Amino acid sequence: MPKGAPKDLSDCRKFFLEPDNPKQRMYEALRAYFVDDRPSTEVARAFGYTAGSFQVLCHHFRRDSDPVFFTSTRPGPRSQPRKSAARELIIELRKQNHSVYEISEALKEQNCPLSPTAVREVLKEEGFAPLPRRLDAERLDRPRPTIEPIADVRNLSLAPRTFTTRCGGLFLFVPDLVRLKLDQLAQSTHMPGSKMIPAEQALRSCLALKLWSIERHSHVMALVADEGLALFAGLNAFPKKSYLSEYSSRVSHTKTTQMLAAWHEQVNPDNLFDGESFNLDFHSVPYYGEHPVIERHYVSARSRRQPSILVFLAQDAAGRAFCYSNADLRKGDEADEIFNFISFWRRTHGQQPRHLVFDSRLTTYANLAKLDKMGISFITLRRRSPALLKEIALLPRSAWRTIELDVPTRKFRFPRVYEQKVSLAGCHLRQSDTPRKAGGLLSWAASKAVGAWVKTSPKATPALETVGSYFPTLVRRPRRR
Repeated sequence: MPKGAPKDLSDCRKFFLEPDNPKQRMYEALRAYFVDDRPSTEVARAFGYTAGSFQVLCHHFRRDSDPVFFTSTRPGPRSQPRKSAARELIIELRKQNHSVYEISEALKEQNCPLSPTAVREVLKEEGFAPLPRRLDAERLDRPRPTIEPIADVRNLSLAPRTFTTRCGGLFLFVPDLVRLKLDQLAQSTHMPGSKMIPAEQALRSCLALKLWSIERHSHVMALVADEGLALFAGLNAFPKKSYLSEYSSRVSHTKTTQMLAAWHEQVNPDNLFDGESFNLDFHSVPYYGEHPVIERHYVSARSRRQPSILVFLAQDAAGRAFCYSNADLRKGDEADEIFNFISFWRRTHGQQPRHLVFDSRLTTYANLAKLDKMGISFITLRRRSPALLKEIALLPRSAWRTIELDVPTRKFRFPRVYEQKVSLAGCHLRQSDTPRKAGGLLSWAASKAVGAWVKTSPKATPALETVGSYFPTLVRRPRRR
């Protein structure tokens, strides 16, 4: 029915006799009983109440001191106390040609904070027009972004001076940089550089970000004015995020591998890498940008698949130092990356790795057979399957024997093991099984890992060494694909 059109008389009568609103229905029923003197049973039947519920309604009405049937609107505030208290000061500051942002900051200093939007509303009510856009020279003197000098090694000054820096701890690494001959390292590997920022200074800048735990290139903008950070890099000013992002794109995996090889030659006299055993694994680095070629991988920290960079890492088991990495992996190439590491180690050190430790998802069974033919021993988890779990469950208790792990930090150090020879992809391996209910340590292995260990060995290696060498190194949840 259009607004303003007269209603039919029957509709008007129906509005009172058949109310839809619960409060109105209650009011009309009580009025018919107390004013019109109609019987309670008739009123209850006419307005949809039971006889008992209508008697309870009348009982509550007679004892309610202030029954409410009609809503009354509460009047809103007629004034705004915060605006009213600051109105005179706002008008006075605008007469001095202050902008709404400057007035807002002045009000905060007077313990009468108002947002720039509220200040703009007050000025509009008082009839003030917006100020025309002003140049920086016409604005009041206040802290604002500064223009930092461009990084250029030709403008570097080593004149004696004093300055304050937040990155003083970086200079503790200067003796190591001199010992490693970082300048020769950058030149021999032909790292990218320019006249303004040569290869050595560019490499120092990237190294400073890692040493100072600056995770992203954009985070460096808070430190570009730090003279200590620039001096560590050997420049007059530290490079901005645009240069660092562009430089990282110019460094390919080939150059990274050449840099790693040259670094290995530098640290060989220090025996940084024992070279007897290596821990291998993948790590997913989350990517929060938008790029069409970024693939989705499982991120263990988030327990989900999301756009990320898959990184292969190799760690020396004795020294715990990382000796190889590759962040240029695509899906389908992961299984063969272990052979790229073996080739790198053979080129750099003249021999192939003797022993590798990794989980079941790092490579395939066919590649395990290749490792066996190459004479490389390894420890890995056998992939979990219903047939494998059934086989373990059916083994008699007498087939298991208890060993002690020499890992003092672990609560459960006495697992039970079962050894047998298995054939995978034509490769005969020796297997040490773990029962599903063999205490805390092995129940962890059975529920979160596989419950079976696979070890190739030209010589017979005791199960204690096999199991004990795996647990301290790869005690993490397996990666999902």
